[in-house]
Amino acid sequence: MKQHIKIGTRGSQLALYQAEFVKDLILKQFPMLDISTVVIKTSGDMIRRGSFDPFQTKRIFTREIEDALLQNEVDLAVHSAKDMAVDLPEGLEISSVTEREDARDCLISKEKAQISELPLGARIGTSSIRRKLQLLRWNSELNIEDVRGNVDTRIRKIEEGLYDAIVLAHAGVKRLGLGHTVSEIFPAETFYPSPCQGIIALESRKGDPELKEILQTLNHRESFIQLECERAFLKRLEGGCQLPCGITTRIQDGKIKLAGALFAIEERAWVEGIWEASVDHPKEAGIQLAEIILNQGGAEILQKIREAKK
Repeated sequence: MKQHIKIGTRGSQLALYQAEFVKDLILKQFPMLDISTVVIKTSGDMIRRGSFDPFQTKRIFTREIEDALLQNEVDLAVHSAKDMAVDLPEGLEISSVTEREDARDCLISKEKAQISELPLGARIGTSSIRRKLQLLRWNSELNIEDVRGNVDTRIRKIEEGLYDAIVLAHAGVKRLGLGHTVSEIFPAETFYPSPCQGIIALESRKGDPELKEILQTLNHRESFIQLECERAFLKRLEGGCQLPCGITTRIQDGKIKLAGALFAIEERAWVEGIWEASVDHPKEAGIQLAEIILNQGGAEILQKIREAKK
C-alpha cells in the first residue's frame, strides 16, 4: 500500500477546497496515509477567458497538472470535471469521481431579486458564452458583461454596484459555504448546465494499481455514469469547455435520461434534443443525443461558429 500521496491542484479557493475535500475522503478510508497538496498554476489561470476558442480542447485548465502527473511530480490530480479536455493525455485516466453536487446554475443579485424581477438593461456578469446565450434567450434586454475573479470577488462586485447580478455554478457556491447568497437556482431543463458541472474528477496514471484501489473506494457510480455520458456528448460535438452547449442527465429505473442543447453565437437560434438509454451504455447515449442535435440543425450552428472564429 502507498504511504504518501501528493495531490496536484489549481490554486483557486474552490480548487483548494476540492483538493482538501478529496484528501479528507481518502483519509477517512485510509487514515495511515500521508497526503500533501501541491498547487500548480495552469495556462487557464493566466489567459483571459474571453479569448478562448469554443473548440479549444487542449487542456487549458489541466495541462500543467497533467504534465506533473506524467512526470511523477504528483500522484493524483483533482479537477472540476467540466474543465477537463474530452481526450486525456496518453497514460492518464479518470480513476473515480465523488458524488455530484447540484449541477445547476444560479443567480446572485442585489436584494435577492430573481431573473424575472431584474430591470430592463440590468447588468449581469458571466464569463461563460453558454450562460450568456441562455440568459438572452430568456430576456434579450439584459446587458451581459464579462466578470472575472474568484467567487468572493464576483459577489463583492455586486455589492460595489458594478453588476446587478452574476451567474455561477451552484455547486461551487455551495462548496464554499455561500449558498445563503443565492437569489435563484435555474431549472436544468430550461437553463442547461455545462457538461459535467458539479462533478469532482480524480485523475491518475494508468498502471498504478495501489492508488487506483484507493481511489475506487471513493467512486460514486451514478455520478461516474453521468460523467461518461456528458463527456461523450461534448466530444461528439467536437467542443471544448467554452462551446455554447449544455446537457442535463438523470438516472431512473435503470435508464439514463438526458436532454441537451447547442446555441448559436451570432443569432437567436438553438437546437435541443432528448434521449434515454440503459445506464450500461452511457457513452453511446451521449453520442446519440449529440447526433440528434447535429442532425436537427446543430451541424450548421457549429459551422457558423467555426467561421466566426477565423
